[in-house]
Amino acid sequence: MSATLILTGDINLMNVTDLRAPFARVASALREADARFANLECCLYIPPGERSVGDEGFYASPAAGEALKLAGFDAVGNANNVNYGAVAITRSVAELDRWGIAHAGAGANSAAAYAPAIVERNGVRYGFIQRTSVYWPTDHEAGEKSPGVAVIRGHTAYQLPLHKTRPEIPPANRPGVPPEILTWADPAYLARYREDLAALRARCDVLVASHHWGLHEEVLQYMIDIAHAAVDAGADIVFGHGPHYSLPVEIYKGKPVFYGLGSFSFHTGHGARQHGNWVGMMARITLDGRRAERAAFRFVRHNDHNETVLRAMGDEGETLAKLQRRSSRLATAIEVEGDEGVLREKR
Repeated sequence: MSATLILTGDINLMNVTDLRAPFARVASALREADARFANLECCLYIPPGERSVGDEGFYASPAAGEALKLAGFDAVGNANNVNYGAVAITRSVAELDRWGIAHAGAGANSAAAYAPAIVERNGVRYGFIQRTSVYWPTDHEAGEKSPGVAVIRGHTAYQLPLHKTRPEIPPANRPGVPPEILTWADPAYLARYREDLAALRARCDVLVASHHWGLHEEVLQYMIDIAHAAVDAGADIVFGHGPHYSLPVEIYKGKPVFYGLGSFSFHTGHGARQHGNWVGMMARITLDGRRAERAAFRFVRHNDHNETVLRAMGDEGETLAKLQRRSSRLATAIEVEGDEGVLREKR
């Protein structure tokens, strides 16, 4: 059975007043798909009293859920660094329930936060699982009896470069040489993730693993480790978000991995900074049963009217060229077909 799935990066609906505006220019493209999933980078909750946008969380009016509904989103992920605050999280997921939008990655306790979202569309059962490795150290990770988000803890270490310029010269003999940065996923968290993926695999036809991670434009080793572990455990598609950049893509064991789709609708960030000059990606997956027969993307931007707009591939030549160079290092080519970039495994 053939089906089409659309995946998008960060959606932040803070300060949105016209609920039709954010997705008006991409609505037809979204509606063409059988199912749609996004990372929701805000809580549908208004905190009491004065609160600064410099605080940990992003908060949008509960009415903003209508914007997601109008655009046709079937499910969203909530495991990220700005779905923050016990009351905010529980109220926000309740609003999503009220709008009939499935969700994964946050909840009233760890059981709810780590639970997947499963939606059935046109006879296909889609399973969505979301985790974050970017989160606040205080009261953010969901506990047995406390609200929060589902996480995979990551670690960082620094070591002196181990390469040698000449065999007779030790590698650490030059003061001031910057250290190499090492990252890895916590083994215990990764083991649980594999178990959760295996359990979800038995309950759905198409399994999508979504992850909030990253730092700027780098694809760090822990991101690769998590993505590959997801595919090895049964995921059909892996995609990431977090850095507001378009990141490289990979075909791993025949499965598409999008390391960062960037922003999809993002107006205001921390410190009231305007997020207007970004280039994001909208992934479009054509499925033949479980298999991703074709994995492609369109570039998107944000205009002065707070609308997400599709971009012609020729208008984003610099971003495309950078993605092609960096994806090539992951043994993956991006071929242009019309206004889409199509993922191909390099032979």
